[in-house]
Amino acid sequence: MKACGYLRAAVACALAVAVTGCGLAEAPMIDPAGPQALAERDLLFTALGLMLIVVIPVFLMTFLFVLRYRSSNRKAKYAPEWSYSGPIDAVIWIVPALIVIALGILLWNATHALDPYKQLHTQEEALEVRVVAQDWKWLFIYPEQDIASVNELAFPSDRPLSLRITSDTVMNSFHVPALAGQIYAMAGMQTRLNLLADEPGTFMGRNVQYSGDGFSGQHFTAVAKTQEDFEAWVDQAQNSSNPLDAEAYKSLAEPSSDHPVTYYSGVESDLFRNIIAKYAAHPANSHHDPR
Repeated sequence: MKACGYLRAAVACALAVAVTGCGLAEAPMIDPAGPQALAERDLLFTALGLMLIVVIPVFLMTFLFVLRYRSSNRKAKYAPEWSYSGPIDAVIWIVPALIVIALGILLWNATHALDPYKQLHTQEEALEVRVVAQDWKWLFIYPEQDIASVNELAFPSDRPLSLRITSDTVMNSFHVPALAGQIYAMAGMQTRLNLLADEPGTFMGRNVQYSGDGFSGQHFTAVAKTQEDFEAWVDQAQNSSNPLDAEAYKSLAEPSSDHPVTYYSGVESDLFRNIIAKYAAHPANSHHDPR
């Protein structure tokens, strides 16, 4: 266990050096702000460390072979009749096989442990937000607070956030690198993501699935706030004079780039369900629960 810890630390240092030119602020996966992203980073480091067991010896042996069998070294043994070594053959096959087995076990366990649909068990009840990908912006609906926002996802830190995600356009991929892995947003379907921020902060979120002309500007801001600041933010949104009814939503869904942050108070009932249902061939018999 101690050796594994040293290996992860070495990999972390190497990656930190690699991104020094960009700064950790531009490499949030290396400097996570939530437990899901931290677990995913450690999984990445562990998998990379296991793979380096093969990669590093290959580079070392390449260097040693070039050094030993250079044309100027007359002392290197010349064995033109040599063709096979059982121990070498065993190492070549057994070591990679063991690494693949170890990676398989590691990833099997991590896949279940980091299931994005799995509820986070904390003392705080999760805040539910419904997410709609549009061209080229993100709509966040807060059913409990009866508000919505465009390109700004606000939530309390240290409180689980439960996202239900769909698309009202082509496939998108929702990603806040500092907090959790990416998950697809697909028309007529619902995916889920549960995440948590350790402390207040502002994080970059975006679509990482190419979706057309405005893709490069399809960013949003995820803001983890104190409970008091979140309540103030909710009050601000509830004081908005813009209701999100069917007409307002139809206008919002039109393609637009670099859409400013916008707040809505009073969201049409079943809006999220209706967005999903309009893409379903048989909405009444759909197997995807849009609630």
